[in-house]
Amino acid sequence: MSRETRALLARGAQVQADAEAVDDILGRARAAVVEAYAVAAEPQVWAAIGKMSIETVKDTVDGRAKLDDLPAHGFYSVADVLRAGPERLTTVPGIGDGTARKTILAAEQLKRAARDSLQFRIEYDPANPDMTRLVRTLATWGAVWRAAGAHEAGAGPLAKELEALLPVAAPAGAGRLRRLFMRAADKAVADDAARRLNTVVDAAEAGGLPGAARAARAVRTPGDQQVWRDFELHSTDYYNLLSQVVGLGGDVAASEGFLPADIVERVGAQQLDTSRLNDGLRLRGYQSFGARFALVQRRVVLGDEMGLGKTVQAIAAMAHLAARGATHFLVVCPASVLINWSREIARHSTIPVVSLHGNGRARAAARWRSAGGAGVVTFGSLGALGLPPPRPALLVVDEAHYVKNPGAKRSQAVNRVAAESERVLFLTGTPMENRIDEFRALIEHLRPEVAAGMGPEHAAISVEAFRRAAAPVYLRRNQPDVLTELPELVQVDEWEEFGAEDGAAYREAVREGNFMAMRRAAFAVRRPHDSAKLTRLLELAREAMANGRHVVVFSYFRDVLTVVGDALGAAARGPITGSTPVADRQRIVDEFTASPKPAVLVCQIEAAGVGVNIQAASVVILCEPQVKPSIEAQAIARAHRMGQVRTVQVHRLLIADSVDERMIEILGSKAQLFDAYVRHSTIAQAAPGAVDISELQLARMIVAQEQQRLSGAPVPRQEAGNDRMASSSRDRAAG
Repeated sequence: MSRETRALLARGAQVQADAEAVDDILGRARAAVVEAYAVAAEPQVWAAIGKMSIETVKDTVDGRAKLDDLPAHGFYSVADVLRAGPERLTTVPGIGDGTARKTILAAEQLKRAARDSLQFRIEYDPANPDMTRLVRTLATWGAVWRAAGAHEAGAGPLAKELEALLPVAAPAGAGRLRRLFMRAADKAVADDAARRLNTVVDAAEAGGLPGAARAARAVRTPGDQQVWRDFELHSTDYYNLLSQVVGLGGDVAASEGFLPADIVERVGAQQLDTSRLNDGLRLRGYQSFGARFALVQRRVVLGDEMGLGKTVQAIAAMAHLAARGATHFLVVCPASVLINWSREIARHSTIPVVSLHGNGRARAAARWRSAGGAGVVTFGSLGALGLPPPRPALLVVDEAHYVKNPGAKRSQAVNRVAAESERVLFLTGTPMENRIDEFRALIEHLRPEVAAGMGPEHAAISVEAFRRAAAPVYLRRNQPDVLTELPELVQVDEWEEFGAEDGAAYREAVREGNFMAMRRAAFAVRRPHDSAKLTRLLELAREAMANGRHVVVFSYFRDVLTVVGDALGAAARGPITGSTPVADRQRIVDEFTASPKPAVLVCQIEAAGVGVNIQAASVVILCEPQVKPSIEAQAIARAHRMGQVRTVQVHRLLIADSVDERMIEILGSKAQLFDAYVRHSTIAQAAPGAVDISELQLARMIVAQEQQRLSGAPVPRQEAGNDRMASSSRDRAAG
């Protein structure tokens, strides 16, 4: 007995050492991140208070009149006050020691507030030692956390418990002679402690603590070049690691989609089981909330702005249900993102993936019905799939605005499967693309009773009224509210003038009344230098590549892409068009991303502007304005999204006094209304029908205006045209 007990005591001592090592390694790695963050954040804090007017200091100091002369003496911001200190402040007439101290105190309080609310960004700058140190410590923290993170909370308490338990249990391992002279009560206490020790040690070993300790001890800090390369590829992981340690804050109400308190409370009470998610996936707070919202409300639209990780939230919801015994899931998506969905599910979860597309679709469907997993199917193939027994625990419909037309076959197919599914999750960044009524059509698939209670009056009253009516089924978060690390988005309108050849092509298109030919006439040339737009595009692309940046070019027209690709030559990748096979689209994007030299990806905007991740590109060139305001936003979001580490430059190629200018004038008000209802939470007055402008209307209006302008006749004021169009839309909505 004593030999076994002594072996137990040795095991206990080793487990204690392992627990102490895990606790110490995690603690030191975490502390290193905290220290590196404080240093790296300080310049951004100073930049923030440098933008705070001196008026903010004056508002918090008694006797503010004494501070009125500060700007005249070179004090314009909170930062200026803190840099100066009290001695320099007292050189300003009328400011004594007391006022100077109060002013400095107020400025320090403002600096603390700025630090607490800082929207911190890890700047991609390998030459910056402070940023490099932060990225390096995050890489170390990530490696340590992956090795031992499961024991983060328990290692310290376990070590303390064993520290107290081992001395008490030690007499139980004494020899027979020594035990012979022990009091019965002492032996009972020691034996009871030994039994407790055995339970604790067995649990720690079964839980993998010794292996975690070995893995944590083996972690080595990677080199600077390696961590920056890894950050460029996986920046989202680094921000997730940082948020674990320092808490990046953010707008809580915004992260909860400004939902009513009762819904937020129910979602908050829902626990999310992540045991079927892979270790590499760490959900952001708003992503966890989105997954739990889908679980609690059961049949919902997740309308997060593009780039916030709707796919990951859907996978988290599936993984939770799988951990609770669910076996069958179904994802319906456009063909362009089918491979991406299959990859993401396999990458982030342990749920088996079955592609229900292509020649082997029937065999794959039979395998999925019998074995379960996440079936991934296109809208076009869904109708031939049939319903699986048992019914899906969760139906996910990506780019759900594709089913806004109730009469379309794909809408009917989705509706049939949705009716048989336990839970339904629609994903779309643009649920009300042209008309708010289209949103009601989506809700009809999910909760007809909610849709029935959403009359036009909700949209007409205000955005807030609309959101209240939609709250049971609709969650929307915007990038600026929850994704504070997004790099800057710089948008430039590149205005050009027609030359001889492109101008002639445009005038011919106007004479023929051909709206589409007018839109692409700027590229209808034999030589690149005969096109003002193409000349500027080549300049922008070459400059970007010279600076080490990847570029993506979007156009609605395939023949424009052909002209662009030929002009770019070897630098061009693609094109990705509507006829590009699904597998080839992903391969082209992968090759573009992995290209060791900067390149230009050429894409048809409606084929690659939705669902594809092109964050390797940090320069976006748009060849022409789009009819729908959402299409351009979707295209830009392919690059300006979670994971992007560089400032994203967007260049719109525009021709003055042409169809481009007319489209921007007419569509401007449409885009503002769209933003009010889909993106913002401020009150806006508008009739829902006023958001609708059909392509046919637009074409007729612009062709008529351009024909009139080029004929030399006076063109009616654009405002009047907008008023007439909006009135017509309101009349149709009322009718």
